[in-house]
Amino acid sequence: MPASTVDARPEIADAGARSFSGLLTILARRLPFTASVTALMLLLAIVTGSLWDAANDREWFDRIAYGLPGLLDGSWWTPITGAFFALEPMIYLPMVGSFALLVGITEWRLGSRIAVLACVIGQLAGVYGAALLLWLAGGTEWAWAQTISEQQDVGWSAGALACLAVLTATIRTPWRLRLRAALAAYVVISFLFIGSLADLEHLIAVALALPIGGLLLGRRQYCRPSRREWRLLAATGLGLTAVIELVASLVPTDGPVGSTRLLSQSWVGVVVNVLVVALIVNALRHGRRFAWGLAVALAALNVLSAGGFVLSVAAGEQSEFAGLIIAVGILWAAELTALLIGRHAFAVPLRRRSRAGGYSGASVPASTRDLLHQHGGGNLSWMATWPENKSLVGRNGDAAIAYQRHAGVMLGLGDPIGSPEQQAQLVRDFAARADRSGTTPALFSVGSRTKDVATSMGWRYVQVAQDTIVDLPGLQFRGKGWQDVRSALNRAERDGISFQLVTLSEQDPSVLNQVQHMSQDWLDDKGLPEMGFTLGGVAEALDPAVRVALAVDRTGHIHGMTSWLPVYAPGGQVRGWTLDLMRRRANSFRPVMEFLIASSALAFQEQGAEFISLSGAPLAHAGGSTAERGDGEQTSVEALLDLLGATLEPLYGFRSLHAFKTKFSPRYEPMYLAFRDEADLPRIGIAIIKAYLPGVGTGQLVRLLAHSGH
Repeated sequence: MPASTVDARPEIADAGARSFSGLLTILARRLPFTASVTALMLLLAIVTGSLWDAANDREWFDRIAYGLPGLLDGSWWTPITGAFFALEPMIYLPMVGSFALLVGITEWRLGSRIAVLACVIGQLAGVYGAALLLWLAGGTEWAWAQTISEQQDVGWSAGALACLAVLTATIRTPWRLRLRAALAAYVVISFLFIGSLADLEHLIAVALALPIGGLLLGRRQYCRPSRREWRLLAATGLGLTAVIELVASLVPTDGPVGSTRLLSQSWVGVVVNVLVVALIVNALRHGRRFAWGLAVALAALNVLSAGGFVLSVAAGEQSEFAGLIIAVGILWAAELTALLIGRHAFAVPLRRRSRAGGYSGASVPASTRDLLHQHGGGNLSWMATWPENKSLVGRNGDAAIAYQRHAGVMLGLGDPIGSPEQQAQLVRDFAARADRSGTTPALFSVGSRTKDVATSMGWRYVQVAQDTIVDLPGLQFRGKGWQDVRSALNRAERDGISFQLVTLSEQDPSVLNQVQHMSQDWLDDKGLPEMGFTLGGVAEALDPAVRVALAVDRTGHIHGMTSWLPVYAPGGQVRGWTLDLMRRRANSFRPVMEFLIASSALAFQEQGAEFISLSGAPLAHAGGSTAERGDGEQTSVEALLDLLGATLEPLYGFRSLHAFKTKFSPRYEPMYLAFRDEADLPRIGIAIIKAYLPGVGTGQLVRLLAHSGH
């Protein structure tokens, strides 16, 4: 081994040690409370031996553990001493880990003062509150209270959960409501179905911390749930209730309402609940009116059944007591309450019906063309006229936005057409329309102005492509950067290839046949289905408003073609052209695309056009700096879109196409995907795939992807 390698090892080790030491220093400085308590818990575990022998088996356990017995004996210090221990060695890892995570994040984001207050007050409230409730229940015949009042507990779990409850006040909507609902559901369900002393402490600590968290931070707590959030809460609650009822019946427990062992006659009710929920939960998530009615009827039936059972027990008519009926009845009562309060969110009919006036859900290419001539449009606006795209038209018919519906997603394409004010209103109307119809809204390949409107509504965004624009005034192919383009032009002249800019629909049948065969041969050679959405085909190139560039040799054979979509200025004047279809013959000369694009640029320059757009290769650039995004929280979004682009790259070469366009020294304008929040991304990803591959089934897509991996 070379001496240099041997000598480098101590240096690497020293660097690693310094790095680790530096990390500990940063954590200790930023998280003094979390670091101190964690270190003290581990130190006491080692000194007392409770890290390898259960603390509850030690003779000193009764003097340090908290609970009603210790407090009645005058051991007032136990809520403090008990917090630093775990019942058994196996519990140390989850206890210390959860404390370090939950309290550490709270301290990191909110500061040590807030973290100490939340943790200590939440811990003491949980311990003393539980002891008080159990003491008050001591004079009753409540068997659960009698049993729990004799138990003792240790650990910081109540304080850690209180920190999490306070931290939720800082979470942006809609995740704040979701996290709070999940935390509340956890403590309530644990208390009802397990009902240990720790579960009672957790319930009290979280119930106290959730309402005062915002007050402690000086922030407004309440945020009215949207229709979408009501649907999500109701569907999740319905499914969760059915799952809990099934699991609790299979794995019986003894909680505060009694045993969850099923009575012999209760199996039918459990099965009916699970089957009905399985049938309607997805429809409920989409706001279907019929699903809401069924869910209300099911919840009301279960609440009435639980109430009747309680009355029969109280009257002595029922000798066999089943806590499952009561516990699940409480959950059904909560679900029924949510359904009734949020009833306005469930108005989507079983079948979609067209609406008269206001909006149009039908494909209206003629109307869209009129709007383009009147207001002008963006570089992708002409795609709104394609038959596959529907148009959502503004209330007064003065604006439109193209979209497709796939996988329950209303996927908008490009910027709205209309004045800036009309565009902004239409984006808001687009979101409202999707919300009312129970679909997920998303805007794909939009510019900065539309993205800003979406973010003003609380939406998120990520860059998905870059529009590559070549400005035509003063364009000359001079300098080293244009060498490839000049070579292509010279090669075409040498080989006798001429350039023609035509309206394809007006050409002889022989030209049309060559174009169609060339396109089909290109697809057959690659074994690929033709894509859609932002990518047109020969049918779209036949539109009289579209221009087609042809590379034709002396014998009349076409070596390649490109189609160009018009970009209108207000008043109907064409101000630019957007590249769409690109096809080449199998045996054509290599730089035929460079020749066609360069020649088209010069032809459009002569006609007075301002620019050509080489368009954005789909999903070829899903990144963007933090400054471009406006925050640093989009990593997971970018990862999903990068994965989608990488998956399709072997098939369609989007990223290779993006690299090819750099030969024309373009300037770049970002194109964005705007969406409500990250929870929508899996469904949006599926919708994008279906939009680009409209005729491809799941099996064919799997085979294509498998073939691309070879």
